[in-house]
Amino acid sequence: MLDIKFVRENQEAVAEAMRNRNATWDGSAFAELDEERRRAIQEEEALQAERNAASKEIGRMMGQGLKEDAEAVKERVRAINDELAEVSRRREVADNALRDMLLATPNMPDAATPVGKDENDNPEVRRWGTPRDFAAEGIEAKAHWDLGPELDIIDFERGVKLAESRFYVLGGLGARLERALINFMLDQHTSRGYKEWWVPAIANATTLTGTAQLPKFEEDLFKTTGGLYLIPTAEVQLTNLHAQETLDVSQLPLNYTAFTPCFREEAGSAGRDTRGIIRVHQFSKVEMVKYATPETGFDELEKMVADAENILQKLELPYRVISLCTGDIGFSSAKTYDLEVWLPCYNGYKEISSCSCCTDFQARRAGIRYKDPENFKGSRYVYTLNGSGLAVGRTMAAILENYQQADGSVKVPDALVPYMGGVTVIGPEA
Repeated sequence: MLDIKFVRENQEAVAEAMRNRNATWDGSAFAELDEERRRAIQEEEALQAERNAASKEIGRMMGQGLKEDAEAVKERVRAINDELAEVSRRREVADNALRDMLLATPNMPDAATPVGKDENDNPEVRRWGTPRDFAAEGIEAKAHWDLGPELDIIDFERGVKLAESRFYVLGGLGARLERALINFMLDQHTSRGYKEWWVPAIANATTLTGTAQLPKFEEDLFKTTGGLYLIPTAEVQLTNLHAQETLDVSQLPLNYTAFTPCFREEAGSAGRDTRGIIRVHQFSKVEMVKYATPETGFDELEKMVADAENILQKLELPYRVISLCTGDIGFSSAKTYDLEVWLPCYNGYKEISSCSCCTDFQARRAGIRYKDPENFKGSRYVYTLNGSGLAVGRTMAAILENYQQADGSVKVPDALVPYMGGVTVIGPEA
């Protein structure tokens, strides 16, 4: 959530930022609501001051035996209370309308975020690795949605039978590979200073509001009959671990990681990536979350990207890093890097991780502060960061496609062999 004082004092900058983000913003409505709220607050304060003065006057009159005069002042106090109730109602209406407006307003892009309309304007930052030339090897590369069933490790039909479309089942070495990837990713992150957590796969509305999935993106969430939600990412839980808390600067940065199943309705993605395991309703993901000071937040973002890259490099999967433009960054983000892995089935790169610095946008919603007595009084909001480290299903798809061999088998990346119990090749007997 944006700071209301910042918005009030920087309305032109906010309007420009929202235009760059392709976001709806009504500056006139904000100004009117803000003026109504401040006018109501001034009226409240004036009426309260008048009531306090009248109450003292009543006490003085009663002490002097001026009962009839005191009754007249009491009548005025009753009228003041009625006026206060109406003014307070007006202030509350304006407060709620402003809060709803700010809850629906995305974060301000950082100055370093490139200005652009959509994903076509995302500049490439760097590449790592070289995609295999299957034609030069005499291999006709297959997509993972063909390799998986042929190897009997991915079953799409049974996923539909058990649930519906965009669910799948893993069996044999497919299930083993999923587990291996999760453990490998967690081991890599914990070895680099992240604390591992195990968190609920269900969250309440307050938690989802803290990270801005609510109210804006409710249609993308699976909701229970009890009003709870299946989490779309562990970011939700890891970021809210310290909701309504004040941390000490000596604790920062905090580096957290967790594996969770993730659930997304994908309401706005009809027709996109419907084949395979790239865009599904349930998937596994290892998440990274950081809490940092404003001074170190963007440095921590670079470190987080490096931590995600480390996984891909250890798995020897070609990838590229792009910087998302203003028209493509997520709702909470001020600056985002996407890591895109090479997928032969697309003959191109596909997102496998998105790492973002959200500045104090989520912290203000969730009430996460820190204190630093040597540098300032009171407390300030932390910066929160999140990133995939990595999306497990997409990593599996990338391994199947990039490590496929001429005989239809798939070589297991060297880094995963210990996690696969020594299995080096996934063959049809998997």
